Amino acid sequence: MIRFVVRLSAAAAALLACGLAQGQEIDADIVKAQAGTYLFAPQDGRAGCRMTLETGTAIGGYSLSGQESCTTPLPALAESYAWNFDGNGGLILIDAMRKVIARFVENEGSAMKTEDETPLLLISAPDGVDHLPTFRSLAGTWAMQRPGGEKLCSVTLDGTVDTDGHAPLSLSGDCAANVAGLKLAIWDIDGFGLTLMSHDGSSLSFDMRADGNFDKSREEGGKPLSLVRH
Repeated sequence: MIRFVVRLSAAAAALLACGLAQGQEIDADIVKAQAGTYLFAPQDGRAGCRMTLETGTAIGGYSLSGQESCTTPLPALAESYAWNFDGNGGLILIDAMRKVIARFVENEGSAMKTEDETPLLLISAPDGVDHLPTFRSLAGTWAMQRPGGEKLCSVTLDGTVDTDGHAPLSLSGDCAANVAGLKLAIWDIDGFGLTLMSHDGSSLSFDMRADGNFDKSREEGGKPLSLVRH
C-alpha cells in the first residue's frame, strides 16, 4: 500500500553506510533519492511544518529550505541549517553549529521518525495537510463508495486502541456482499494510510487525500473505492 514516504532501498542504505564509514562522499543518486519536500509532524496529530531537503551542499551536509514554516508549530526545527545521513539508514537535521537538532531513524515499512516520547515523523504528505491523522481524529462513520457515489457500506471506526495498536470497527447491515464477506473488524493507521482488517487476514488499504477522505491504495488493485466521512 502507498504510505506517502520516500525511503532508501536496502542496497542504497548499505552503500550509504559503507561510504560514510570510510569517509567517502555519498553518491549523488542517493542524495537525489532522499531529497524532496516533507512534512515534519508529531505522531500525536499536532500541527507540523514542511521543509525541502535539497541536493546542494552546505556546511555539515546538504542544504534545506522552508525552516521558517516551523517557527510556530515546531520552533526547534526552525533552527535547522542542513540535513545529512547518519550512516545507519537514518537522517539528521543540524543547526549552523553542526549540532544535531533531530535524528530520524529507519522504521521498516513506515516513515522515518525520532525516538522521542512523542515522535516526530518525516513523511511525504498530501498537499495542504499539516498534521497526521490519529485514531481519535478518524473515529466516526464513513461511507465506503465508488467514485461516482454508489454506496457499498457504512463503516463506523471506533477510536479506542487495543494493546496491539488496533481499534474496532463495525459495518452497517446493508453492506454489499463483497464487502460484508471480508468480515472487517479492526482498523489501523500508519502515516497517511488507513487499513481495515478482519481477524482472519482479509484487509483493505486506503491512502488519505488532501480533503481528509481516503481512496483505496493502488496496490490493492480492482475497482476504485473511497472512504468518505459522513
